[in-house]
This record gives sequence, C-alpha cells and structure tokens, in this order.
Amino acid sequence: MTMKLHCFGESGNSYKAALALELSGLAWEPVFVDFFGGAARSDAFRGFNPMAEAPVLVDGDVTLSQSGAIQQYITDKTGRFGGRPQDKYEVLRWVLWDNHKMSSQAGMTRFLINFLPEKHRPPEVIAFMQGRLKAAYQTLETHLEGRGWLVGDGLTNADISCCSYLYYPEPFGFDRADWPNIDAWLTRISEVPGWKHPYDLMPGKPSDRT
Repeated sequence: MTMKLHCFGESGNSYKAALALELSGLAWEPVFVDFFGGAARSDAFRGFNPMAEAPVLVDGDVTLSQSGAIQQYITDKTGRFGGRPQDKYEVLRWVLWDNHKMSSQAGMTRFLINFLPEKHRPPEVIAFMQGRLKAAYQTLETHLEGRGWLVGDGLTNADISCCSYLYYPEPFGFDRADWPNIDAWLTRISEVPGWKHPYDLMPGKPSDRT
C-alpha cells in the first residue's frame, strides 16, 4: 500500500518526513496541503489531524502528525536512520534539539521575512530570532567539527531533521559560506543517492503563488 504524506513544499517540517520516506525506499506519494490558502485549518483537515498542521502521514489505519514521530515510524518499518542501537537516544536528542532550537526558529523567521507582506514584518522580532538562530548554527557547527554525520558514521534522523530548513533558498539569516562544517555536511547529505531538494520532492513553492 502506498503511504500518503500530506505536505507542502515550503514546509521544512514536511521535508523531514518526505526526505526520510524518499530515502527509505518505501512507497509513498505527496498530497498537497494548500497551507497558505487555509487548508490546514479547514474542518476536513482537522478531521484527521486536530493539530491543524503539516506533515501528516497516512499509512492504512495509521495516521501520524509531527515530523519526529513520522521519522521514527519510518525507522521502525525499515530499520533505517536510527543509527546503531547504542545511538538511539543520541539521535533522539538531536531531533528534539532541532525541533526546539533550530527548526522552530528558522521556520518562523523565514515566514516573517518571506511570506508576510513587507508592512507586517516586525524587524525587532526578526532580529531577535536571527540571534537565536545564530546560536543554534554555532552549536551545529561546533558539533560537526571533525565529524561526517551528527551521530555515528552514517545518515540518521538527526541529520534529516537538522538539515531541513537549511536547503531553502529564501533568505532568513543563514549563509552556508559562514559555516564551513555545516556547508560540508549539507553537501554530504545531498550526495546521498535519492536525495532531492524540498521543492523537487513536494508540491508547492513560492513561485506557484505569484
């Protein structure tokens, strides 16, 4: 049975789930969520995801939201991206760190800068968020010194989670050239067979709305 991932291309959180699915070899297909058109807040969408957000994975009788939960579901089905048995909690630690310290900040900052009308963009909030993001980038940069991957010796959910927003072209205060270890790591992930950019993997991108 083909899994369905309700997602949209601009969503870094959706990308975490979509990339894990794509690299896992599982049969899946994206279902476009018109987030900017209010689809995620509709009664129909809330009917299977009361959290009113993407991504949502539907696999037969299983319906899951939250990218980290979806990533773990993929790992449980395939045995991939969980790292070695002794790495289980280290992988989880980085997934939780990303969700709290980096992706949540990056998603908000990118939205404020790129997807709000200019007159509604709060400069003080943006500057504050970019300061928090810089601290997160420094944590990532330092950890990647002398390492190929965040945990262990191969791609795990830690990498898939933490990399997600860093491939997007819209400006939000991240320049790969400023962070050489992160830059090399992002290149390494993009060289994994089957990797795709978020706008090539999921439907929906800013140019579709212009």
